[in-house]
Amino acid sequence: MSVALRNLQQKGHKIDPHEFESMMAAILLHDIGHGPLSHALESTLMPNVKHEQVTVIIMEYLNRIFQGRLDTAIEIILNKYPRRFFHQLVSSQLDIDRLDYLQRDSFFTGVSEGTIASDRIIKMLNIHDDGLVVEEKGIYSIENFLNARRLMYWQVYLHKTSVAAEKMMVSLIKRAQYLMDKEINVPCSISLKQFLQEPVQIEQLITDTTLLQAYCKIDDYDIWSAIKTWQYHSDPVLSNISRMFLERDLFQIVLHLDPIEVEVEKLKEKITDQFQLQNSQDLDFMVCSGTVTNAAYIAGNTGINILMKQGAILDIADASDLPNISALGKIAVSYTHLTLPT
Repeated sequence: MSVALRNLQQKGHKIDPHEFESMMAAILLHDIGHGPLSHALESTLMPNVKHEQVTVIIMEYLNRIFQGRLDTAIEIILNKYPRRFFHQLVSSQLDIDRLDYLQRDSFFTGVSEGTIASDRIIKMLNIHDDGLVVEEKGIYSIENFLNARRLMYWQVYLHKTSVAAEKMMVSLIKRAQYLMDKEINVPCSISLKQFLQEPVQIEQLITDTTLLQAYCKIDDYDIWSAIKTWQYHSDPVLSNISRMFLERDLFQIVLHLDPIEVEVEKLKEKITDQFQLQNSQDLDFMVCSGTVTNAAYIAGNTGINILMKQGAILDIADASDLPNISALGKIAVSYTHLTLPT
């Protein structure tokens, strides 16, 4: 972010010290609302609560401690700051976060297709009518960025193993919440237990700072420690899925191009007989179904704009001579079902 801001300053765009500091705070804190294991447990520990909402609550809490010094950073996060390119640098289809994590995830997973020329893209950034644009000579780098994003989603983020493990993790947390609701003890850390005992509403985080602090204390280690303990729990569903997860005996996953309600129902019958399940609630934790989607780029008002040499502003889908860039805007959907290995 600091490199991007200095680059814009060198191109004659005024960014005062307070704005610079606020942008650094915004990019540092923009994902602070994530719970343990990032997106995997989003809306699970706190049903229907997005991490973006929690981010703002935490930033407002910190802002009271810092006596208003985060006012501008919060406005940027909420897209209420007059200079809208600041928000675009933090959250858009070409934000600093994406330029960072694509490079990092490509390196650590060994998926070379995710490699992008992030330094060149940053150098090609400019401002037009207070909006973020990319200079025309950066078109090829943007094309590579969008293709890399699409490939990383299918090969890493939506890989069958990743999806199966994530669904198992969600099933474990939901099963623990189910048992706690039945007043069955589920051992775990004190902070985690607060979010397993009863549903937490977003308003509670705003008014109860103790609860907010408890949420901030939960990390990956709380989850892993709990799962290691749960493999010995008396509840067969919780213990079996915990043990399977730790032994990497993951749910089987099947992808379909069409809805699969009939196949899911047949599978449920098979699993019920095989594991001699007593009720449908148990079955819901062992068989999951849904969709996975991959939209590498969505053209339109929030798209990536290219500043042409003649001064015209074109969406990358129109500026690129590659037909697949426009095709990337079509959301790819696959229907899935997952179940215990049989």
